[in-house]
Amino acid sequence: MPDWAWTLVGVLGGLLLCWLVLVLVLWRTCPDELRLRELLRLLPDVLRLVHRLAGDGTLSRGVRVRLWLLLAYLALPIDLVPDFVPVLGHADDAIVVVLVLRSVVHRAGTAAIDRHWPGTPDGLAALRRASRLPV
Repeated sequence: MPDWAWTLVGVLGGLLLCWLVLVLVLWRTCPDELRLRELLRLLPDVLRLVHRLAGDGTLSRGVRVRLWLLLAYLALPIDLVPDFVPVLGHADDAIVVVLVLRSVVHRAGTAAIDRHWPGTPDGLAALRRASRLPV
């Protein structure tokens, strides 16, 4: 086999290994099915929340940039884990949303989430449970 073919095999093998490690990490950190189901039901409210937070001029630029990057990630068809992978394919979006929201709460406080939440109080409580946000 020519040298370029071995290089290609090595690069593809490395990418496959990185993808498998990512799948394992997401599988270990994935919220249980009930929380994931609750979060997916809240998806329209969560998207409106992220959009409202991203447009809030009182939040720091770093927080708003994270939120705009999150919206771009959710809008793009490329995912960390492809959607055809059972459970994890759809859970990666929820996990990314949870991580960004936790980061926003850490920097901006829970008052920003409360102020911009477009849904019901029960929906906000479900979001807090699913993402383990402070009350």
